[in-house]
Amino acid sequence: MSSGEVSGVGSFFNYVLFTNPITTSTTNALFSLTGISSITPKSETRIIQMAPDPLWKLAGNSGYLVKAAGASGALAVILGAYGAHTILPDKEKDEATKRAFQTANTYHSMHSLALLGAPLCRYPALTGGLMSLGIFMFCGTIYYAAVTGDNRLRKLTPVGGTCFILGWLSMVL
Repeated sequence: MSSGEVSGVGSFFNYVLFTNPITTSTTNALFSLTGISSITPKSETRIIQMAPDPLWKLAGNSGYLVKAAGASGALAVILGAYGAHTILPDKEKDEATKRAFQTANTYHSMHSLALLGAPLCRYPALTGGLMSLGIFMFCGTIYYAAVTGDNRLRKLTPVGGTCFILGWLSMVL
C-alpha cells in the first residue's frame, strides 16, 4: 500500500467516523491500532445536554395564572372539606342541595387544574380570565346557594358555565 492510499483511507475514516460524536473514542482506538495517528482529532467532540427549564419559567409573564390556579385549587379543597363535614352530613339539608355543592366543588377542582394550562395557550390572559370568571360565577353562586339557601344569585350560574365553555374554546385559538 502506498502512502497516497493510506491518506485516502485516513480521510475516508476522518469523514465517516468523525462526523458522529458518539464514535470519537472508537476512532481513536482504530487509528492507534492502524498506526494512523496523524489524522486523529485534536479535541474530543462533546454533546452538551441542557436541563429543561422548569414550568414556572416557561410560564413567563403568565406566572400569575399558575399562582391563581394554586390558590383556586387550595380553595376547592378547603370548600370540599367544609362541605363534606358540615353541609353533607346534615340530615335537614335536602339531597338537591348536597348534589349542587358537590357539583360546584367538582367543577371548581377541575377548572383549577385547567387554569394551570392557561400559560401555555396563545392567549393566556383570555383563557385564564374566562376560567377564573367561570369558577367565580358558576361555582361561587352554587356554593353560595347551597350554604345560605338564598337562590337570588343563581341567575349568574349559566353565565359562569358559558365562561367555562368560552375558556375551553379559547385554548383552541
